[in-house]
Amino acid sequence: MKKSSANSSTIARSAGVIGIAVMCSRLLGLVREQVFAGMFGAGTAYDAFVVAFRIPNLLRDLFAEGALSAAFVTVFSDYNTNRSKEETWQLAANVLTFFAIALSIISLLGIWLAEPIVLLMAHEYSAVEGKIALTTGLTQIMMPFLIFISLAAVAMGILNSKGRFFIPAMASTFFNLGSIVGGVGLALILPEYGYPAITGMAVGTLIGGFLQLAIQLPSLKKIGFSFRPRLNISDPGLRRILKLMVPATVGLSAVQINIFINTKFASSCVEGSVSWLSYAFRLVQLPIGVFGVTFSIAMMPVLARHAAEKNIPEMRTTLVSSLVMVLALTVPATAGLILLSEPIVRLIFERYAFSAADTLATSQALALYAVGLFAYSSNKVLVPAFYALDKPKFPVIASFIAIGTNLIFINLTIDKYQHLAIALSTSVTMLLNFTFLMVVLYLKMDGLPLKYLVTGSLKIIASTVAMCAVVYYGKDMLLAYLHGSTIQQLLSLSGIIVSAALLYGILLNAMKLSELSNVVSKFIEKFRRKSKA
Repeated sequence: MKKSSANSSTIARSAGVIGIAVMCSRLLGLVREQVFAGMFGAGTAYDAFVVAFRIPNLLRDLFAEGALSAAFVTVFSDYNTNRSKEETWQLAANVLTFFAIALSIISLLGIWLAEPIVLLMAHEYSAVEGKIALTTGLTQIMMPFLIFISLAAVAMGILNSKGRFFIPAMASTFFNLGSIVGGVGLALILPEYGYPAITGMAVGTLIGGFLQLAIQLPSLKKIGFSFRPRLNISDPGLRRILKLMVPATVGLSAVQINIFINTKFASSCVEGSVSWLSYAFRLVQLPIGVFGVTFSIAMMPVLARHAAEKNIPEMRTTLVSSLVMVLALTVPATAGLILLSEPIVRLIFERYAFSAADTLATSQALALYAVGLFAYSSNKVLVPAFYALDKPKFPVIASFIAIGTNLIFINLTIDKYQHLAIALSTSVTMLLNFTFLMVVLYLKMDGLPLKYLVTGSLKIIASTVAMCAVVYYGKDMLLAYLHGSTIQQLLSLSGIIVSAALLYGILLNAMKLSELSNVVSKFIEKFRRKSKA
């Protein structure tokens, strides 16, 4: 039991460091979306940008931060443990060189085939004059983003394998910073030369991608890596990475197919639907990134160690404890986003080109996305357990089940509910994925400590219900202020959220949820250390 407690503390400590960096990135990402909302609202220009960015981003998710990152970390960690330093750095240089060349070729093909790809993803855009041409041009500008972001993922893998988490997690903050500063600057200048303002934001995306890679280079140098171009296609380490990428790519392709399906359906809805969904999903990504992704990164080394030791009992305990941590943070976030979706969207986005009608449409989508928030975040914790158990086929199966569910659900509801059908379908598929993965893990690990999970979940649900009462009545009491000036909205919304969060924390603490105590104690310990320094 002491060992399990130590594991929970280790995960909580790592998650705290990563979480701070991810929080900075996601908050700056929200600022980026605010800039888009204020400058372009929800219409032709931003619709075009969303689809254009989605094309290199789909490839990024598929190859870079998914299959490539997971495969590279596995092989690099093995080299780092069992091979010489020279062999380890040669592998890193070979991988960087190979993928720089391969992704450059893919980017050139993407630029050449941009128009047919856009027509495939959003053929309905042809009904609006100039929209296909604008989307195609933006796609061609942003395709090289794939190169920068993929090499940044390899750099992150190297640093994480060496126990460096903060700088790689902060790197995406610099992506957002470059996108905002560079993009806005160019968006103000380029119209004078006959280019649409949204073109500046596309170039800003490239600047951000370059910065995400560049900010990690000094840290690579500090750990002893000095890049020298090296290409050896017959290198067994590179071949092993490529081989490992195949099943991961197949699994991730299912996710990308779902995104493709959702984009295609959204582009067939009323003007602005793609924008509303994009703004809403950006908001729901904040808790997903801070809670789900953070605990996934922190938990993976602990699970991998238990798997290597064939210590299944400790794996079970670590997994369920991590899951309770995620539920403790995402269940109240789910409830809060559903109840406060409209005032949140109004405060963050409603100004300049972003209208009250856009607020309503975006907040409705946000509430429906939030339904699946806890499941989406929990899946980020469950999937690494399958890789640690060397059973990656089950997340792949879950992803393909999700495609079928998504297609059926949207086809049945799109005509009546338009873009809201897509948001709800996303949540339904995430809930189905969560159920499937939990059942399979229970069977493959010969059971899980369900009593502990159920007890923790009941404490979380009870505290969340009480929290919801505070939110509901607070929202009713401060309704006029929630529709007032920006400062009135900020103060009233902050008051409701802080009051609800305090009550939730007090109730969970009274019910003695150990995972909450671990997280809080680590933050207090870190704060005390900084105060003494």
